[in-house]
Amino acid sequence: MSDSKTVDVIKSVTQPDYHNVKGWERAGSLLVGVVTIGKGLRRGGIFGLIQFAIGGAALARGWSGHCAAKSLAEKGRSDLEEIRNKIERAGEDLLNLKKNADSATDTATVTGEDPAVTPKV
Repeated sequence: MSDSKTVDVIKSVTQPDYHNVKGWERAGSLLVGVVTIGKGLRRGGIFGLIQFAIGGAALARGWSGHCAAKSLAEKGRSDLEEIRNKIERAGEDLLNLKKNADSATDTATVTGEDPAVTPKV
């Protein structure tokens, strides 16, 4: 039962279902990746290795067409949009409640007597 959830999570991480890096952004990632790998190889040392790794990540991003960081940002953005919509709907519901309360009190008459204190005989 819990194994199927684990398998689904592993599949979603290892095999992205969609490409979220497209067009010029993808071509730019490929270009930057190749250039950065070349610069890292020429530089050498620990900083060259770091540069090589960054270039490899950019190259992989452009090659696969998927970026996990961009997916997280898009998910966060969609979650915020969903929350904003819920807040707007709640505001509209509150306005409708206020209008209903105002219209109900417009037709009510006030006598100034409290039935709890002076009950009718």
